[in-house]
Amino acid sequence: MVKSNLRIFLFVGFSVFTISILVYIYQVFYTANIQVDKEPAVIRIPHGATIENVSDTLMKYDILSELVPFRFVSKALKYNENVKPGLYVLQPDMTNLEAVRFLRSGAQTPIKITFNNARTIQDVAERITPRLEMTPEQFYDAATDAELLKELGLDSMTVKALFLPNTYEVYWTVSPKQLMRRLKKEYDRFWNADRTSKAEAIGLTPYQVSTLASIVESETIKADEMPKVAGLYVNRLNRNWALQSDPTVVYAAVEVGMVKEFTDVKRVLNKHLEVDSPYNTYKYAGLPPGPIRIPSTMAINAVLNAEKHKYMYMVADADFSGYHHFSKTLTEHNRYARIYQNALNKKRVYK
Repeated sequence: MVKSNLRIFLFVGFSVFTISILVYIYQVFYTANIQVDKEPAVIRIPHGATIENVSDTLMKYDILSELVPFRFVSKALKYNENVKPGLYVLQPDMTNLEAVRFLRSGAQTPIKITFNNARTIQDVAERITPRLEMTPEQFYDAATDAELLKELGLDSMTVKALFLPNTYEVYWTVSPKQLMRRLKKEYDRFWNADRTSKAEAIGLTPYQVSTLASIVESETIKADEMPKVAGLYVNRLNRNWALQSDPTVVYAAVEVGMVKEFTDVKRVLNKHLEVDSPYNTYKYAGLPPGPIRIPSTMAINAVLNAEKHKYMYMVADADFSGYHHFSKTLTEHNRYARIYQNALNKKRVYK
């Protein structure tokens, strides 16, 4: 009788113990432990992160309610051996099982990067990389890598044409070279049959269109004037005239180190016109070897839809409105140029 009671006691005890363990394990796996009663949270897991790094981050930002259960499930599902980098959005009241499976899947959420009004590759790098795992220096190195540029059909002078100002959806972990290849795909998509045919109609390649667009955008800030400015330069190209664009001279002066920044030159002088550079369109006829800034799609479309007229000269309006006077003859142009030069003198703009 005693032995029988002992067996019953041991059986009941073992059953209770087993049930308790099973209940505990169930709770560990299926009880809400992520962002309990909170809003969705973003976690960034960098390359090389360990399960300790992940859980420490979750605890630091109060995303994880209890550490031990999360670590237990991570080990059970071998997530601790396969931590995947990325940006993840964790939903409210996720269980440990849901969270670990989600993070282990690598199903990161894409983010949007954008850049507008950028002049240089450095400008682009500084604007997009704060939202990415890479640094500005890493992106700049990729954007100037000779082998990568060759792969993409670019070089150090045409690469600016690649950066079409827009909003792009990418992963936080995208590498600099992957991002460059992605931009090339978007560039190829932008240059569809319609735009390509328009470029051919004015005798330019897509890269040359971007180069001319960079000049047009540097000449005028007025969107409604861009097609007229573009038409003027197309006229000059068709007659094999030097473009004589002041912004190209300023760009050349920066390239050779005569001035440090583009904004340092308020007035183009004879010393600037003498700079020996293929970007100096006073010295060398035709288009420069590449864009002098990152052109906007608005400027590119202005070139593709260049206004048809007979203007060959332009000079800034003396009222400093940002608009220009356009002329068909040199005599007429010189008259407007003198008015503008006098206006600069009155404002004491000498350099």
